[in-house]
Amino acid sequence: MNQVVRPRALVLGFVLGLVLCVLTPYNSAYLHNPPLGGGHFPLAPFFIAAWLFVFSAFTGWVRKGAGLLSGLEILTAWVLMVIFSGISYAGLAQTFFVNITAPFYFAEDGFRWAEALQPLLPRAWYPDAHDGGAGMEAVRTIYDGLDGGWEMSWVEVFGRIHWDVWIGPLLAWGAFVLLCFFVMYCLMALLSKQWVVNERINFPLLRVPQLMGEALDNRGMGTFFRDRFLLVGLCSAASLHLLNGLHFYYPHVPEIPTLILAGSYFPKYGLFSGYYNLRMYIFPAFIAFAFLAPRQISFSFWFFYLLAGLVTGILYVSGMQIPQAALGVTFGADFARPEEAQIIGAYLIFFLFILWLARTHLWCQIREMIQPLRFWTQKAGPQGQAGATDEGICAADRDRERPRHEAWEASPWPGWGLLLGGACLVWWCRFFGLPMIAAVLVPMAFFLVLIVASRIIVQGGLPLFTVTAAPSDGLIGTFGSGFLGHVGLLATAVMQKLLFLNLRESLLPTLFHSAKISENVRNHRLWFGVIAGALMVAVALSFVTMLALSYKYGVRDMNMDWATSSTIATYENVQRLLDVPAEPNTWVLAFGGVGALVMLFLVFMYYRVTWWTLHPIGYLTAYTSGMQMLWFCFFLGWLCNHLCLRYGGTGLFNKVRFLFVGLVLGDFLMGGIWALVGMFARSGYNVFPL
Repeated sequence: MNQVVRPRALVLGFVLGLVLCVLTPYNSAYLHNPPLGGGHFPLAPFFIAAWLFVFSAFTGWVRKGAGLLSGLEILTAWVLMVIFSGISYAGLAQTFFVNITAPFYFAEDGFRWAEALQPLLPRAWYPDAHDGGAGMEAVRTIYDGLDGGWEMSWVEVFGRIHWDVWIGPLLAWGAFVLLCFFVMYCLMALLSKQWVVNERINFPLLRVPQLMGEALDNRGMGTFFRDRFLLVGLCSAASLHLLNGLHFYYPHVPEIPTLILAGSYFPKYGLFSGYYNLRMYIFPAFIAFAFLAPRQISFSFWFFYLLAGLVTGILYVSGMQIPQAALGVTFGADFARPEEAQIIGAYLIFFLFILWLARTHLWCQIREMIQPLRFWTQKAGPQGQAGATDEGICAADRDRERPRHEAWEASPWPGWGLLLGGACLVWWCRFFGLPMIAAVLVPMAFFLVLIVASRIIVQGGLPLFTVTAAPSDGLIGTFGSGFLGHVGLLATAVMQKLLFLNLRESLLPTLFHSAKISENVRNHRLWFGVIAGALMVAVALSFVTMLALSYKYGVRDMNMDWATSSTIATYENVQRLLDVPAEPNTWVLAFGGVGALVMLFLVFMYYRVTWWTLHPIGYLTAYTSGMQMLWFCFFLGWLCNHLCLRYGGTGLFNKVRFLFVGLVLGDFLMGGIWALVGMFARSGYNVFPL
């Protein structure tokens, strides 16, 4: 049934998102508290949404009718909060000011950046600190803070910011970020019907909030929370984190370990050397996400992770233990061994598989794009009629034949928007120094990796995801670094670091989640118009918030060590490639080819063989650091799912799933409570992995 999202829900989500946009960086950077955002099912948005479900159910009970908000409206507010919290820190702002100031602030720390890098820096991207003066003073203030800034009011801090220095870079980078977000928005609009309607992807991360929304709309929240399975799960997770949280503040209180170091049971050398650092984390909510995911996918995640460790041992005993140095200079934080280059070829093949699955849908989208052109061509013809076409029906008539909630997808604008946005990105890259072929390939590589990563997240239910190899690793390994040029190499690394390297809170998966939530929304244009406005406001507000925090406290005194070290590493890698340009890497090409062949085999077996149990996306996560933390959770979730369906069927599954819903609620309830405690205690117990 189609529903209308009332303005009150959009306003509430927008306002709560604004609060989180300011509070998230303050909480993480200054208070050193467990993150309010983080991952693709962040803590604070769901914690708030869960209480909104309860509050709305209470108002419905008082009014003897519908609650203040419907389930769909709370999900809408939740999506807006996720967007704001992601962009405000790890999704964009966490490393932004370090990225654009590091070449100047650390230039004299033995890096030779003043002569090697600064002449290559595009002036529009960076504060004008090349010749010292106010620009260099603004850069130093970012790291050291204002003199007496800790005692200043926020009004005084804003008055002391060097706005004349920062306005240029903020406008330049803001335009780039919004342009990338526009392309993501178009990709979502282009592919959402294929993923949501045609392929019917399960979207495991949405199952818990959707179940709560259904209970609210059916006026069954009381029954929902009285379910005995749910109460067992909720109390189990809450008790675990209550005890461990008390241990964090009072060490004499015993704790229940949630990490088992299993590497000591395996030899450092030999066939099983790949398991020497094996760890088993226990996160109840992540076990629940694995249980709610398709069994084939959850099985593939842990199976391919363990298989990758065995491959490392096989290479060792076969005498093919290739040193890390064989990779040369790489930008991927998890790209440590040459055999991990398999993922580069696998990503390419899986991307082509995504396009192949969507071939009919994409062809219809192309016809929607050219339909207006045909209309005007025929209107100008001798008969002067647009209706008598070889298609027989115009786009508007076809839309009327579809269900109302699908009409927004039958539109030419996503395709034309994608072409326009892509052309602007190519112009951007070309304008700032990339050769023409690189200006085309670099954005394509960025979004290829992002589309595949989004598919893994939304289909596999991964709350935490990292890429193994960076997009530039594949390009440099294939073509060498020379095709980018000196300026282009630097520009590619900086653009990649900004939006396309750390995908822990990337925007595109959230947009696909929003498409699934809005499947039955009637006022679709208003809904996505608010999201578009939220993106622009979130970018501007996150820049201003991080700038003010840096001026008041200084990066050196905030929890910004990872942002600083990873940015320095990026510029160091650029300098190494400038000093010694890289040729095409034989090992990257060889293992990338192996990965492509393996993925071709997996795709063929998955699509053609009915009894095949391995899903291809498991192979794509085999070497990620995120799967190092999640593999055991997915093993436990898969095992519970398998036993439940094997011995109890769907009837037992429908009952037992509320046990795992309770695990999610218990984890996030205690996570939110301990985060609130941490704001006052200035240190907090972290329920989830950092």
